[in-house]
Amino acid sequence: MATALITGGTSGIGAEFARQLAHAGTDLVLVARNEDRLTRTAAVLSATFGISVETISADLADRTDVSRVAERLTDLARPIDLFVNNAGFGVHAKLTDPAAASVHEHAFDVMCRAVLLLGGAAGYAMRERGTGSIINVASIAGLVTMGSYSAIKAWVASYSQGLSVELRGSGVTVTALMPGWVVTEFHERAGIRTSSIPDFMWMDAAILVRGALRDASRGKVVSIPTIRYRLIGWFARHLPQSTIRSISAKISSSRSDEGSEPRGVKDSIE
Repeated sequence: MATALITGGTSGIGAEFARQLAHAGTDLVLVARNEDRLTRTAAVLSATFGISVETISADLADRTDVSRVAERLTDLARPIDLFVNNAGFGVHAKLTDPAAASVHEHAFDVMCRAVLLLGGAAGYAMRERGTGSIINVASIAGLVTMGSYSAIKAWVASYSQGLSVELRGSGVTVTALMPGWVVTEFHERAGIRTSSIPDFMWMDAAILVRGALRDASRGKVVSIPTIRYRLIGWFARHLPQSTIRSISAKISSSRSDEGSEPRGVKDSIE
């Protein structure tokens, strides 16, 4: 029976990955910060789908905790067949706000440094076995220029493609998943105003995850869900950068509140 390890596996997109994989009969290793929520989630998934669920309580901003997760990924006696590098949170903070420095640093630790180290650990172990799949959750926001979140997600997409090149021919696939606006608690927790986003731009997490798992099974390196977001991605890659910056400024101003406190951590990576 296959086993998948999911970071941020108790809420949002990560929880949907857990549900769909459990429904398919995949055993799970869930990684998140909140131990109580991990225990509850594991109990529900195990009882509902009859699968084994292991839990690891870890803060991926902490180097020691990241090392513990990496050790689980490289345990060849208990192999991981699919690694979903999902943990993350929205960043509602200005790049020039001195009070926001710790928010940006925390975001970098969780969504860049941990992704780098855990992706490398998973890639090593899977290459040794000659099989495996890695899904790194990037974002369509990485194609625009909205503060540190866009920069971080652009890095995740680039890193994923580089890892894919390194693992080419090894039997291991790497997929960068690039969601758009997904219906989860993600934006609310980050303090990001969403009232200006048209209804047709929102997508259901179940549709996103089904597409991601399908693309990963086909060895697709970049997964952009739905036709509308693939079109947006095409334009973002081909429009002049000055136009992208102008669009980014309009989006940022429409969903931000002047004078609000910098946010980005809170419970977003439970």
